Formats: sequence, C-alpha cells, structure tokens
Amino acid sequence: MAGMFELFVDAESAFRFRLTAPDGTIMAVSKPFDTKTDAVAGIAAVREYAGMGLISDHCTTPANAAQPAVWRDPGGQTEDSPRMPKIDFHTRARAVRRAVSGPRWAGAIHSLS
Repeated sequence: MAGMFELFVDAESAFRFRLTAPDGTIMAVSKPFDTKTDAVAGIAAVREYAGMGLISDHCTTPANAAQPAVWRDPGGQTEDSPRMPKIDFHTRARAVRRAVSGPRWAGAIHSLS
C-alpha cells in the first residue's frame, strides 16, 4: 500500500497537506497555502517532482559522527585473485561483435507473381 496525502486546515486557518506512510507515520508536512486549490496543486507538484528525486546533503557532520569506511588497497593480491576471473575481455568482445555483425536483413523481397 502506498502513502497517502491528507489535506487539512491548520491552526492559522491555512490549507496544508501531509504525506503519511501506510502505517500512519507522518513523513512530511507542506507549507501553508491560501486556497484549497493551491494545496491540491502542491500535492500534484510533489507527486511529479519527488518520485525518484536525488538526495542533496546540506548537513554539517557533527564531531561524534562515524567516519565513512575507507577503501583499502589489498596490495598483496596476486595474479590469481578470486575477485577477478581470468578472462581475455578483448577476445570475448571480438566474438560478440562477430556474432552481431553477421548477415543483416537488407529488405523484403516481394513475390508479385
């Protein structure tokens, strides 16, 4: 089940909407709108723009926050590493190109007899 937009009138008699999760948790509350029509247009805008919106982090990192994990170069990895299988990628790519560049359809031959 998807979340739900709830339209309501706040304490200052302005129209607002809130987005609630399926379990009833309030996820977001809108700014105040002068008319109900403007609030419904705001819901439509949220639906349009926030579907798969990107995340922009404007937070400052507090002093006690955990530091992100750092990638470490294994250094001691040998040629027979289990991470990377031994494949000649150039040979494989050539085989794929040959397979797809075979005879191509040049057009229909119509028998008009």
